[in-house]
Amino acid sequence: MTRYLTRDRAAILAALVAPLAAAAVLLPFRASWPNTNVALLLVVLVVGVAATGNRVAGALAALWAAIWFDFFFTLPYYRFTIRSSADVTTAVLLLLTGLAVSQLAARSRRLKVIAITDAGYLAQLHETAALAKSATFPDAVVDHVKEQLTGLLDLEGARFEYGSLLGHPPRLEPDGTVTIGHSPWDVEQWGLPREEIELRTFGNGQYYGRFMLKAKPDSKPSLQARLVAITLADQAGRALAAGETAPSAP
Repeated sequence: MTRYLTRDRAAILAALVAPLAAAAVLLPFRASWPNTNVALLLVVLVVGVAATGNRVAGALAALWAAIWFDFFFTLPYYRFTIRSSADVTTAVLLLLTGLAVSQLAARSRRLKVIAITDAGYLAQLHETAALAKSATFPDAVVDHVKEQLTGLLDLEGARFEYGSLLGHPPRLEPDGTVTIGHSPWDVEQWGLPREEIELRTFGNGQYYGRFMLKAKPDSKPSLQARLVAITLADQAGRALAAGETAPSAP
């Protein structure tokens, strides 16, 4: 967890410093390079910051890149004004493109399925997948996943509600984020919400129910752990779907 916080803080610092540093490096080439080339290089920098950080870092990098582009590379120099309409267009496109690609880069980082994971997570996924294939009753898989989620996410407990969608509790989303209503919840900073969190379960596109998760105080499971939890819930959903389609005993 500390690793994620440190990386994001470093990315925000880079977002504040890197555009100015890049502008200083490019400044000697101002007379010979068209401003569109400078803008493209600054967009590349924004993507780099966003890919290693988060959306806030990417947005800050895009904003500062546009500001320093205006200050150093558009007439009149060293003033926050732009005389040329072409430069106005380039600056606006730099900002908008930087914001767009930074969001995509940050989302790509967040949606990245576990590329490097520890053996414990892999063992849990393998164990549940094997049980889902062999279990006679899907409830056994659901109970198994409840136990795994409790340890994986540092919970006080977990329960499963079949088919229920009552209320509007916080939700663990398919990309590993947590939302309350329509607003994101920063698990890394604040930990899991103290009220029960729903983790919905689907099988073959059909909704079967939800795991209701009760976190311990200050529980801050990593994004990697939350993505594993999503996968475990999906395995339970597949077991429930298979249980419905299994032939009845003669």
